[in-house]
Amino acid sequence: MNTRDATALISGAVPSGQNQVWADFGAGDGMFSRALVSLLGAGSLVYAVDRDAAALSSVERTAGIVPVVADLTRPFELPKLDNALLDGALFANSLHFMRDADDVLRQLASLVKPGGRVVIIEYDRRGPNRWVPYPIPLSALPALAAAAGLTTPTIVATRPSLYGGDLYVAIADRSSAQP
Repeated sequence: MNTRDATALISGAVPSGQNQVWADFGAGDGMFSRALVSLLGAGSLVYAVDRDAAALSSVERTAGIVPVVADLTRPFELPKLDNALLDGALFANSLHFMRDADDVLRQLASLVKPGGRVVIIEYDRRGPNRWVPYPIPLSALPALAAAAGLTTPTIVATRPSLYGGDLYVAIADRSSAQP
């Protein structure tokens, strides 16, 4: 997959509008961060968050992207966000690396303002392996979202994975009530 493919995959999940602030949690080399910044309106900002500083170096000079080296399972800060909340969050193939994905999603979704969008890209019908140690099948997604204070997820895109199973893109909004 390249940035063009990633952009096409998430285009139906990302609301348009200017001056939005999003985070790509588990950004890796920033492919989905670049896709996200291309879909958001003018003046928007994307925090590309990953624990791998070397991978994030590929987005250091990309307009509209702020790389943040952090472990998603531990507390961290997004620079210059202060007490503001995000307009949205993207989890592209990152939650399946978390043993406690429900805790991680709950913590990070709390950084999204009520009514803000959360986009989750994961694999369905794929067993655990070293690349997807904790798969999140579609059947588990509604409970995962509810536990994180999100609305019932809607699937907006799917495609067969070259590595087995199907890749899905789900959207949910942060509820005004906390879980």
